[in-house]
Amino acid sequence: MKVITLCGSTKFKKEFEQANRYLTLKGNIVFSLAFFEQSEGIEITKEQAELFEEIHFRKIDMSDEIFVIDVGGYIGSSTRKEIEYAIEKGKIIKFFSKSELVKKRQDKRINPK
Repeated sequence: MKVITLCGSTKFKKEFEQANRYLTLKGNIVFSLAFFEQSEGIEITKEQAELFEEIHFRKIDMSDEIFVIDVGGYIGSSTRKEIEYAIEKGKIIKFFSKSELVKKRQDKRINPK
């Protein structure tokens, strides 16, 4: 059983939820985000953004790996900082774009049921 932190843009709420379900069903403990300000249209202060960043770094500290939600290859500046932090801490880094989740989504587009 691994501990995995999901990282990525808050505009990818649906993909975060998919990854959380998928990784949890594989027997992992998954840390995600409390809310998705971009997807949900929530405005946060600069102080809140700094607090959320610090909380996310602590989640990475407690994790064995991070799973980057990089839909369409998109990695923003905050996510890039999280990846750099994870590398610095010796964490394993995996990407949504290279996962079974994307393959399953593509298969459904080719062969919808």
